Amino acid sequence: MSLIILCVIAAVIYFLLIFPTQWLKTERVRSSCGLGIRVLQISDLHVEKLRIAPGRLTRLIQEEAPDYIVLSGDFTQRSRHLPKVQRYAEAITKPGIPVFAVLGNHDHRLNPAALQELIRILDNVGIQVLRNQSTVVDHFHIVGIDDYSSRKSKVDQAFEHVDPSQPTLVLAHDPNVIPHIQRRYTYLMAGHFHGKQFNVPLLFRFINKGRLAAAGIYKGMHTGTHGPFYISKGIGQAGVNARFLIRSEVTLHEL
Repeated sequence: MSLIILCVIAAVIYFLLIFPTQWLKTERVRSSCGLGIRVLQISDLHVEKLRIAPGRLTRLIQEEAPDYIVLSGDFTQRSRHLPKVQRYAEAITKPGIPVFAVLGNHDHRLNPAALQELIRILDNVGIQVLRNQSTVVDHFHIVGIDDYSSRKSKVDQAFEHVDPSQPTLVLAHDPNVIPHIQRRYTYLMAGHFHGKQFNVPLLFRFINKGRLAAAGIYKGMHTGTHGPFYISKGIGQAGVNARFLIRSEVTLHEL
């Protein structure tokens, strides 16, 4: 009887805490931006704890065929996992779709040499890392703001070369930077909160994740003072390698 009970407990733990990290969901979001593009967002890979295989991401990208891919930070915080970052970066770029990225707070925990190696890995496979800078793509701007919680964000610098009359997509890791953006943007994508990761009521009243999370703004679509923004639940885990009532997510934005 005790063995049966242990098996039941193990099964419950697996399905409540481990299975959600493997049960990847493609969230589909529509926003009337008028850009006529589809953007696939992959956030918070945390490759050292990621349970989604690289090949699975390649197949998903090939099936969805987005126009662009954005990676909203947190690749790894440990230099020994950089080869794994490279495997995922190669899998994401394999379909040949343009990819843009920003860094997250865990990336900034790498020592300076390892951080430069991370950026080199991404750049070598064709992923453009935007660190408080912008680029012009087709008929719009993409602005990448570096991580806010690491005090690396320089919003004015990021928007310095942006024509305000043109559509602007903003990519950030920590959405707590949003109240500090004092100009209009077309659409913003962020991550960082993992949708709570553990769906426990009032969790962010006890764990300080900033003003937005404390106000209940930690996942999904929202409208800010200067434009709409979306917070991804992310694909990987930080801290405990488990999720509770929160599935891993990639997001297809139809804009």
